[in-house]
Amino acid sequence: VMTQSPHIMDTASSRYRVHLCSKCPGDTAYYCVSCPCDLCPQCKENHVKDLQTIDHDVVSHCDKINYIPTQEICVRHPSHVYTKYCEPCQVPACNNCQTHRKHTQIDVTTAYKTKRQQHRGTIHTIRSEALFYRPVLLTGIKADVKTCHTEFSPLQSEMLTKAQRLKDLIYYVVYDLLNYVLCYFDFKHRCKKQKIEMIRHIVRLRRYEHRYVQPAFTFSALQFLSFTKTALPQIHLTLHTSQLSMTESLNKEDVMESLSAIQITERGNRRVGNQCLLKLTSGAELHQSLTVTGVDRCRHISCVTSDRVWVSEGNNLMLTDTTGVPLHRVEDSCSDLYIGIHTVNSESELIYIDMYSNINKLSKDMKTTTTFIERTDSTWVPRSVYWSPSTGDLLVAMYNIDTDTGKVTRYNQSGQLTQTIQYHNTGQGLNGDPRYITENNNGDVVVSDWLSRAVVVTERGGRHRFSYTGHPSGSVLWPCGICTDALSHILVCDGTTETVQMINKDGQFLSHLLTESQEMDLPWSLSYDVNTHRLWVGSPYNNKVCVYRYITRQDALTDEHRPRPDGDTRYTTPRQKTGHRMQQLVETQLNENEHRPRPDGDTMSSSTPAV
Repeated sequence: VMTQSPHIMDTASSRYRVHLCSKCPGDTAYYCVSCPCDLCPQCKENHVKDLQTIDHDVVSHCDKINYIPTQEICVRHPSHVYTKYCEPCQVPACNNCQTHRKHTQIDVTTAYKTKRQQHRGTIHTIRSEALFYRPVLLTGIKADVKTCHTEFSPLQSEMLTKAQRLKDLIYYVVYDLLNYVLCYFDFKHRCKKQKIEMIRHIVRLRRYEHRYVQPAFTFSALQFLSFTKTALPQIHLTLHTSQLSMTESLNKEDVMESLSAIQITERGNRRVGNQCLLKLTSGAELHQSLTVTGVDRCRHISCVTSDRVWVSEGNNLMLTDTTGVPLHRVEDSCSDLYIGIHTVNSESELIYIDMYSNINKLSKDMKTTTTFIERTDSTWVPRSVYWSPSTGDLLVAMYNIDTDTGKVTRYNQSGQLTQTIQYHNTGQGLNGDPRYITENNNGDVVVSDWLSRAVVVTERGGRHRFSYTGHPSGSVLWPCGICTDALSHILVCDGTTETVQMINKDGQFLSHLLTESQEMDLPWSLSYDVNTHRLWVGSPYNNKVCVYRYITRQDALTDEHRPRPDGDTRYTTPRQKTGHRMQQLVETQLNENEHRPRPDGDTMSSSTPAV
């Protein structure tokens, strides 16, 4: 019997300190930079799903300790490892890669950090959104699989019937061609035959003329009559033509009907409605408050990301982070105090009204400003703008300084005017002074009309749907900032009651979401973050911005993978267990990809130790 050496026994009996999760007795695998705290895989999953911490920066424990594997074997030179990264070719290189020596190269560690930062948004979306939606999507797919055959069978039968009818029509066409059209295709040969006969006839006529007309009449009348009877036979010329035609049993309408009777509509990727994913909480909860440096008041807010927001007060238009530190200032913004002069598009570009009433676009890097829409009509002034995330259009609320009337114009992504919403069905004007504008999930255009004292809502086509004039108690609405949330609620700041009122998409009052409090003196400006489902609120009395949470995720989804009270993270149903294994595979692949700075897809052998 072999015995272990003392050295091996000492090593085996020695104790090692293991990092534990900050929330449970599990082993640490991730680290939250925002909290900060250590997280096991299960707690990390709950951390990135919770709307309170959904925007936190969660990294693997390897990234926390700055551990990056360096022993990546070069696929072109197996005896060397990657040490550099070729920027023009976007591939890693070793010292023997002659092709990349003349190109700009950086350290592979620096390249990894840069690439990870570039894909940080994608990683965050997978962790916080895609994995969260997966249970709902899988449930819908399973239900569709059961009903797919039943729904497809009648369509398949109808397709076969239409196909047979089309086959019969094609047969009729071929029959007509063979029996009524192609049989006359020898008309070219017949024309040649007639040409020969005509030439022979002309020769006979010339012979006749030469023999009987040109010389003196030396023949008898009887001979002449006899010659014309035998030498000039009567020739009947016939022009043969052919024209393609179809029988009455086949026409273009029949063919088009057969081809278009059955249509397959491409629905795109499967999506989950927010009603299945989100719900309202019992009340609005203050998540964060910040003081914005550079402005005295917060008259309008446009959220860029969960940690960056544009705030304006007259011609002071500032970009700030969650600490209130100004990051950029726009010098030429509109000086009007009480209008929604800016918005942000999907590329994180700022679109704003300048001091000359032109609509400008500021690039994402904040280095280039271009005129998106130039003002050409001196009677109409743009009051507020809103970029539509569903269509990519820009909605502009306009005000006529001569008639005290308003209208809404829609511009496409090229800056071309595509729609004008101005009049009611009765011919009356819809808006008086539209100072704030937004769009609901169903395409409704929602306007906060200062002059009409109402929230005016029109459908996407321009038809008036309703006008909300205030609380059912009868108090007059003084509408200010306005926005919509993921559940299609309309939120409007009311200067009369000094509250934020919530109404549904059909104009029915639901609740006073926010009231005057110590944190928020008078709610005036609103912006809803579609990623974190938080509400940013500004006041006209100070430079304080408050962030509230009033929407959370459905319990059936968030509780599915929540650890049991006794610390056991095992699942009670096969579906939960299978879903957890699938998620572990995705997470494993995600972590492996995070530590591979090579985007060219070459296979690499790695000596990365298991975490």
